Amino acid sequence: MWIAVGGSPESVVRAGLLGLPLAIAIIGGEPARFAPLVELYHRALAEGGHEKRPVAVHAHGYLADTEEQAVADFYDSYAVAMGRLGRERGWGPMTRAHFDQLRSPQGSLFVGTPDQVGEKIATVRDTLGLDRFMLHTSVGTLPHEKVLNSIELLGTKVAPAVRTRSADTQRQLT
Repeated sequence: MWIAVGGSPESVVRAGLLGLPLAIAIIGGEPARFAPLVELYHRALAEGGHEKRPVAVHAHGYLADTEEQAVADFYDSYAVAMGRLGRERGWGPMTRAHFDQLRSPQGSLFVGTPDQVGEKIATVRDTLGLDRFMLHTSVGTLPHEKVLNSIELLGTKVAPAVRTRSADTQRQLT
């Protein structure tokens, strides 16, 4: 069982005190800003008398063979879905400029080629000390075959590259 949080320090502390793994849902802003919450979680684990537990991130994203194709496929359905969610939460509408900021190297969206997404996942993993990364691909109403292609690219191209980078990083540290 995991505790999923959206950034509330109280939720992070609760997960740590209970000794449960933490999954951070990042759907906006910069993933690096969640580092203090991960540190807070580790302190709460220790305070609760628990050993280190896994930390994961859940984020939105989409992969295609080219960056242009990924953006073209994903933007419209994502903007509609986030516009709906935003109305419920009091956010402004999703604009193309905001979307582009979110998919920048520091943003929370993982949209692009396998190389781009893999690099971004590895960076966030290293920044936050993650044990797991979960990509929510079907945000909105993407055609099924496009979602399947994105998942295939994630599994066949991104996951092995991120694992290799992890192994290379571990070898450099020893």
